[in-house]
Amino acid sequence: MSDLHVYDTTLRDGAQQEGLNLSVADKLTIASHLDDLGVGFIEGGWPGANPKDTEFFARAATDLTLKNATLAAFGATRRAGGSAATDPLVRALLDSQASVVTLVAKSHVGHVERALRTTREENLEMIRDTVSFLRGEGRRVFLDAEHFFDGYAVDRAYALEALRAAAESGAEVLALCDTNGGMLPSRIGDVVADVADALGVAGATGTDTRLGIHCHNDTGCAVANSMVAVDAGATHVQGTVNGYGERTGNANLVTVVANLQLKQGVQLIEPHRLQESTRISHAISEVTNVPAYSRQPYTGASAFAHKAGLHASAIKVDPDLYQHLDPKQVGNDMRMLISDMAGRASIELKARELGLDLDPTDAADSALVQRVLAKVKDLELRGYTFDAADASFELLLRREVEGALPDFFEVESWRVITDSQSHGDALSEATVKITTGGKRVLRTGEGNGPVNALDHALRLALATAYPEIEHLELIDYRVRILDAAHGTDAVTRVLIETSDGETTWETIGVAANILEASWDALVESVTYGLLRAAVPVR
Repeated sequence: MSDLHVYDTTLRDGAQQEGLNLSVADKLTIASHLDDLGVGFIEGGWPGANPKDTEFFARAATDLTLKNATLAAFGATRRAGGSAATDPLVRALLDSQASVVTLVAKSHVGHVERALRTTREENLEMIRDTVSFLRGEGRRVFLDAEHFFDGYAVDRAYALEALRAAAESGAEVLALCDTNGGMLPSRIGDVVADVADALGVAGATGTDTRLGIHCHNDTGCAVANSMVAVDAGATHVQGTVNGYGERTGNANLVTVVANLQLKQGVQLIEPHRLQESTRISHAISEVTNVPAYSRQPYTGASAFAHKAGLHASAIKVDPDLYQHLDPKQVGNDMRMLISDMAGRASIELKARELGLDLDPTDAADSALVQRVLAKVKDLELRGYTFDAADASFELLLRREVEGALPDFFEVESWRVITDSQSHGDALSEATVKITTGGKRVLRTGEGNGPVNALDHALRLALATAYPEIEHLELIDYRVRILDAAHGTDAVTRVLIETSDGETTWETIGVAANILEASWDALVESVTYGLLRAAVPVR
């Protein structure tokens, strides 16, 4: 493995993202995922600054077993006019039991004089005193030079002096922070190279101090800036999983690592751990309750998804013709999206992906593919979108290939009533009549909306014959008006996402009536779930 540090700050800087609120249990779970990924350092938070982070470090000491990573505690230099030995927040860093302490320090004269309200020399003494004290207590010390690039532009000499003060006092890492996220790659490269030369830091060799980089994504360049910094001499890279962070986020550490390792040959983590990056990225999304971004590089659901018929034709010959690498290297997979742009190759590849082997040289299979293709194009013209509803396409394809789907149940009728009274919430009641398990079943379900009520009623109707439905959960519901010019008479498209606790799938319904579209998507989602679970017809 390379000598370059991979330093994750998801639990601290990433947790500052708007709407993201992690419990101590959440942080412990994410830390275990990060350790599985193989990062070198996990920044757990700021002990002493808030009760949650203090508790995290207390529980980590007994509940967290790290096999690959080292836990780091984040904190600030001691207060102006005080002493590191008696500063309560510095003492809290020691009490955390973390072997690595990352200190944030001012390197921008404007922040020293206007935010800290102290002198330039006192700020340097705060750095020296805090680093020296922590080193004397046996801690490894990393320094985050806050607002470094902006400070460098205002007063290069002072920004460098702040770094020297930390290095001479025993800091192991000097991380240059683009705190405002406003830098562009060329500027980052020039500054990092200049700092490396001015301080005599040549990568991680020939010196006890290494340069690091910490980038925010306000210009959309956090990953690029991190890459350029490494090229210019940084040997410590900070970032967050999925790019979490304040404002537009931090550098996505998974993307940075994949770029360095797969594109530049820098071995940062073991290949079998890199192959876990998609799973871990999505697992952390589940913990944070922030939906995974489908177009995220490397780990997104759409990262290796192909829609155009021209692409499919080429991929059928050789997948590398339209993919920059094998998605299995990051634990992802190629997906074929079916849409009105699809050609025969798209249908054939999607069928192969689903385990349905169609022979393009066989006349019957060729006719079947043509039939499916024509149906897809017709349905998409009417408002369907199968690239967003893979499960619905699989059902369509299986109906053509197998002649029919398992007849789990037959719908006789359904209806919904919504009752609203003054000074009260509107409640919905749905009645569903189906035939299942050889019996006619009538059930009524209530819900906080008509779709919720339909979902409950259908589940109640199926529960006796198919108890497996208990594991299916509707987790997302999206509506799109397709011809808004028609107003309330417009055609509506509904997408429903369902989970069985292990994976998710999407189904679609399109109709002039929003409830009819919802019902169609709901019936398909249940049918697909039972089919996927290999439940026999009863």
